Amino acid sequence: MLFVIGILMVAGSMIVGYLGSGGNLLVLWMPFEFLIIFGCGIGAFIIGNPKAVLIGTARSFGPLLKGSKYSKTSYMELLGVLYAVFRLAKTKGDLALESHIEHPEESQLFQSFPEFAKDHHAVAFLCDYLRLLTIGANNSYELEAVMDEELEVHHNEQHAISGAVQNLGDALPALGIVAAVLGVIITMGSITEPPEVLGYLIGGALVGTFSGVLASYGVVSPIGRSLEQTFDLEAKYLQCIKTGIIAHVQGYAPQVSVEFCRKTLHSEVRPTFAEVEEMVQNLPATG
Repeated sequence: MLFVIGILMVAGSMIVGYLGSGGNLLVLWMPFEFLIIFGCGIGAFIIGNPKAVLIGTARSFGPLLKGSKYSKTSYMELLGVLYAVFRLAKTKGDLALESHIEHPEESQLFQSFPEFAKDHHAVAFLCDYLRLLTIGANNSYELEAVMDEELEVHHNEQHAISGAVQNLGDALPALGIVAAVLGVIITMGSITEPPEVLGYLIGGALVGTFSGVLASYGVVSPIGRSLEQTFDLEAKYLQCIKTGIIAHVQGYAPQVSVEFCRKTLHSEVRPTFAEVEEMVQNLPATG
């Protein structure tokens, strides 16, 4: 929603300001200038990025429009599922988790937390490391190192997408200059034409520069920055899971492990201690 509002403000401010100064919108309609700028930009984007980044960029427009899916409610549910997992492991041993992590889609424990259960990446991340606990991986330092490495890979994959979009934004002003130079070349080839024809050609060349700069700083580069922030918020969700697992492996009680998780959260999504305490007290028993 905020993305749409921002785009409308950029476009609206430009259009209203231009018209208010006596401009004519039809003068800005230069489709072949746009073809040069955006066609070359997209082509360069394809040349400079692997298939995984291209596919990831196409898929990222959903999160871009919707924003981060992780709210305070999401984190309350995450803390709840972590508490339930750690409580079960403490009371019945880590092997009691085996039936839940092998088929999480059938687990009553995970299905009690529907929003978390729908996040397949988070479920897989949690289950993978709980599975390591069930087979005897109980060195918290080694486990943390492996988790950090996986999170770093995930971070790099996501930021390759936002970085590629930002690189495209950086390139658009230069491509606008390319379009403008080509427009000047056409103008010089028509130097004997009357002033009104030359004026139109020169205006078309300047539209190329204008379009590249506006698209870069008003749209594409902000999109890259927005994606980067969205990906960082997604990474924080997995880091919260990591904090809880490491605390559990180090022998802390479920309440303490969950409190460690809570303390790592950003202030706008962090529930209070009292809210978490009330929530865990009302969790149903699982086995």
